[in-house]
Amino acid sequence: MFNIDNIRAQFPILSREINGKPLAYLDNAASAQKPQAVIDAIAGQMSTSFANVHRGLHTMANETTEAFEDARAKVASFLGAPKPDNIVFTKGATEALNLAAHGLAGEIKAGDEIIISQMEHHSNIVPWHFLRERYGAVLKFIPVTEQGELDLAAYKAMLGPKTKIVSIVHMSNVLGTVNPVKEMGEWAHAAGAIFVVDGTQAAVHMPIDVVDIDADLFCMTGHKLYGPTGIGALYGKTEMLERMQPFNGGGEMIEDVFEDRVTYNDPPHKFEAGTPPIIQAIGLGAAIDWYTQFDPADVHQHEMAVYYHALDGLRSINSFRLIGDAKEKGSVLAFNLEGAHAHDVAQILDKYGIAVRAGQHCTQPLMTKLGIHSTARASFGIYNTLDEADRLIEGVKKAATFLS
Repeated sequence: MFNIDNIRAQFPILSREINGKPLAYLDNAASAQKPQAVIDAIAGQMSTSFANVHRGLHTMANETTEAFEDARAKVASFLGAPKPDNIVFTKGATEALNLAAHGLAGEIKAGDEIIISQMEHHSNIVPWHFLRERYGAVLKFIPVTEQGELDLAAYKAMLGPKTKIVSIVHMSNVLGTVNPVKEMGEWAHAAGAIFVVDGTQAAVHMPIDVVDIDADLFCMTGHKLYGPTGIGALYGKTEMLERMQPFNGGGEMIEDVFEDRVTYNDPPHKFEAGTPPIIQAIGLGAAIDWYTQFDPADVHQHEMAVYYHALDGLRSINSFRLIGDAKEKGSVLAFNLEGAHAHDVAQILDKYGIAVRAGQHCTQPLMTKLGIHSTARASFGIYNTLDEADRLIEGVKKAATFLS
């Protein structure tokens, strides 16, 4: 099944040229490109059968509802969730984490502690700051080591009777570090804490089993998984979703509305006020169908082969500095060139048709911890090739010469 030429042929955008050069798209950690199967699913639904979901009695409403709820079932299966009702559709992982924080606000009183880490994306920092600002929660940050790994001894020492929530990234969007979330969850639960996992990057690069991880809440997004933007999901244990407060109010999320009170719908609908991202959810279901035709081991082996090929070549550049060298990591390669700004490196690479990301990657606390302002980041996906890794190496060599 895993034939790189056949895979690339399914992505129309990969035939594009940038500045007269073939596109080498190495910005997958920000957002991945879309295969024709996803494009066709989105266009097909809009072309042949579209209506609002759930409450219509006509044919197209029923057809659209079936497709929408089928997508929910696909997400549940993809994450190893016990049932589709464990899946709440959101507009992305950011909204999923905000939903988690808002929904758990009732669990927090002044002085209660929330543990996160220094490698978190802002989406897994700022929502917990809301609970600090509004309810008096105390945020604690697990330190990051020089290798780009979490200091697990420090984490264990932080856990205590005041710990109410632990929220940890599964795979870092900068360092590529894969954290031992199963073990971290066991320690959190032993302390009586709720365990939340940001699976935004991990869901693309490794098999996920939320039951095995024993996450109380787990989030993912669609646009990094070769699906559309505007769609993500929050998995929650049944008992967790039942006790969480709704995030938005409006249609669908209610059971009854009176002048003096309201009663809420059952999860997941309790958290899906208004018209949901119907087409986006169907597109995500199509992306999962497309992606799961491949053996995860084959995908991982391919992505890491491209990653290590690029890393080996880049290490021959004297000014090259790798950011993050954890033992367990995915195909995210953050780096700097001594004396050069990451933005300048990215702009030079773009001249050669090579798309990478540059900046803080929404991880300012991590940048502060590492003593740097920003990084360039090449991130590899299922369709990237060794030839593209070679082009990255040559492009960075040119940037190093030009910027020295």
